[in-house]
Amino acid sequence: MTLAVEFARDDFHDPDFSATLMAWQKQHGRHTLPWQNTRDAYLIWLSEIMLQQTQVSAVIGYYQRFLTRFPDLASLAAAPVEDVMAQWSGLGYYTRARNLHKCAQRVVAEYGGVFPNDPVLLADLPGIGRSTAAAIAAFSSGRRAAIMDGNVKRVLARVYGVDTYPGERKTEEMMWRRAEALLPEQGIESYTQGLMDMGATLCTRSKPDCARCPMQPRCVAYNTGRTAELPVRKPKKASPEKHAIMLLIIDGGAVLLEQRPPTGIWGGLLSLPELAGHVAVPDEDGDESKDANAATDDELLRAVEPFGAMESSERLNTVTHVFTHYKLHIAPYRITLAQRRMMAAQTAYVWLPLAQLGDAALPAPIKKLLLELAGSV
Repeated sequence: MTLAVEFARDDFHDPDFSATLMAWQKQHGRHTLPWQNTRDAYLIWLSEIMLQQTQVSAVIGYYQRFLTRFPDLASLAAAPVEDVMAQWSGLGYYTRARNLHKCAQRVVAEYGGVFPNDPVLLADLPGIGRSTAAAIAAFSSGRRAAIMDGNVKRVLARVYGVDTYPGERKTEEMMWRRAEALLPEQGIESYTQGLMDMGATLCTRSKPDCARCPMQPRCVAYNTGRTAELPVRKPKKASPEKHAIMLLIIDGGAVLLEQRPPTGIWGGLLSLPELAGHVAVPDEDGDESKDANAATDDELLRAVEPFGAMESSERLNTVTHVFTHYKLHIAPYRITLAQRRMMAAQTAYVWLPLAQLGDAALPAPIKKLLLELAGSV
């Protein structure tokens, strides 16, 4: 054991916390989720990646459909990345899907298709950080390792009265030391699941169910009337806004799609061609005489020309989509062609029949827009 961990245990060792948590989890925790009651690291890893930044209720359906298409690690590693992205479509945070595919290929290549049970080795794989590695190791092989996701930070901040922002480096380091010190000698699976369950079902961000919480007698936040204040929230910044003009070019019951670059927003997915990318909305001192989401006839003609002669254009209602770091206002222009131009092979563009939209790897707002369009054609 390192000196750092020894110091942490001296400061933060609290066996009553883990004992109380495990007793509660065994009686009141979640025991029937699709990825529970197994030691299969593939099933556990897949669930942990899907659950990053996504609630259980939203994940279950995707998880089951994903396993129908990719029942094991080998089938996932061997699949084209486009198939993986298509199965992930709508779940959001698409970097997770790209890393999922890369991780599967590395485990096959470097570990013979068997996940290592060492959290340090797991954390080195694509898309698996320290906390996720600990969860996979705990559930698949019973390794003692601490997790630190948003639920855990909330529980620890409230129970122990952490009154500084958990995302601050010093505070996060302190919380990791505490999390290591709180690990039980036995029952790591129940303890880890208990932390997740308590944060998701009792110690929720808003309206925590303190009346049913076994930590209530010792909870600093509850006993000082600060459950609404803890954990301390990150100082808010104004969310920037951007706009994009997108082209719905229709011809013969098919729509023109463009594959986006492998990195960045909607990386690797099919989407609509854009006039000028995602452009920042002018501030209040900008030119108010110009609609930032409007395109001139000349701009449309030039943009459409590589694909054919434009017959007509119609501006559709603006669609707004909120990312974690900015809000995007999409102005779709429905374009019909008088004649389609032959495209060179090996381009980033593809004509997709509207009837096949449901299975395409599309960003959720684009798929919704196109499905509505298909219903009106």
